Amino acid sequence: MKKLLFALSLTSVLFSCQKETSTPKTNSNTNTTDTTKTSSINVAISGFDCSGVNIIGTLKKGEVASNVSASLTYTGGNAKTYPTKSYTSTGVTGLTATLSAGTLASGSGTLQFLISGTPATAGTASFSIVFGGKTCAINLIVNDNVQHPTSGYGPNITDNDGNTYKTVYIGTQQWMAENLKVSKYSDGTTIPNITDNTQWQNNTTGAWSYYNNDATNNAKYGKLYNWYAVSTTTNGNKNVCPLGWHLPTDAEWTVLTDYLGGTNVAGGKMKEVGTVSWNSSNTDATNTSLFTGLPGGFRNYYGSYGFIGLSGNWWSSTGNNTYSAWLRNLHTYNEDASRGYDSKSYGFSVRCLRD
Repeated sequence: MKKLLFALSLTSVLFSCQKETSTPKTNSNTNTTDTTKTSSINVAISGFDCSGVNIIGTLKKGEVASNVSASLTYTGGNAKTYPTKSYTSTGVTGLTATLSAGTLASGSGTLQFLISGTPATAGTASFSIVFGGKTCAINLIVNDNVQHPTSGYGPNITDNDGNTYKTVYIGTQQWMAENLKVSKYSDGTTIPNITDNTQWQNNTTGAWSYYNNDATNNAKYGKLYNWYAVSTTTNGNKNVCPLGWHLPTDAEWTVLTDYLGGTNVAGGKMKEVGTVSWNSSNTDATNTSLFTGLPGGFRNYYGSYGFIGLSGNWWSSTGNNTYSAWLRNLHTYNEDASRGYDSKSYGFSVRCLRD
């Protein structure tokens, strides 16, 4: 009889334990159900910055996406956890944007989507992001993976201000054949125009100016930008170039000058011919590359302008140290394409390179 009672008692305990683990926990102070396991249902934000999508990496038709990501900033996060979510592309198909599981910030934060897969065609891959009660579109350009010519003009491109530029194939690269004129980043954010010399000197954020503050110089020579405006490391990961194009690195400039025979002779092949734009003597200018380099001059650290007609100067995206960055120069008195560095506060011209 004792054995039977013990068995019945043990069965009762086991049943009680099973019942206990299946019952939601409650907070003894508020008498509310513990939502740890269902917190992702309650994820909420107040909005996305859909105009400020930050895209890293490039996509090409028929090539597996590698190290490509897109980041969205949000506001009003409610500090809830969320599971991994995936979104498939429309337009150009074959791609997936994956958001790994995480926890929202309490307020503003960033969601990063890893792009994977193989784009089926060239064009625009679109992802409709639905998250936290809000929606936002992420659009990525997929480039055509075809062999382009090694010389000659390519299709024109247009910037965010509506300016149109000639492009040119030089070896394995495709360059803008004109200086950049845009006043906005590719996401629509305005780049400040600073005319005052003191403000220019004391500024450590993105800015541009016309040479001599004269807007008539824009059509031919484009704008002069400080490095803070054109480098993604200092401008909040914004692209000053048209979508699908970027500011060339120091190494990418070297690819160009090496293809043209090295720095000692490449400049002559890159300069516009004659002395309409360049001051005499514009030594050895042939422009066989069709780069059509122009002597747009510069704006120095103190805000003063100089050397229009004598030199063209173009930024790279590569910093040299805290205060300076690498650039390329063309001069009227020789055929060099000089490599050097200067203060990030200087204003130089910009040429964009296709991704």
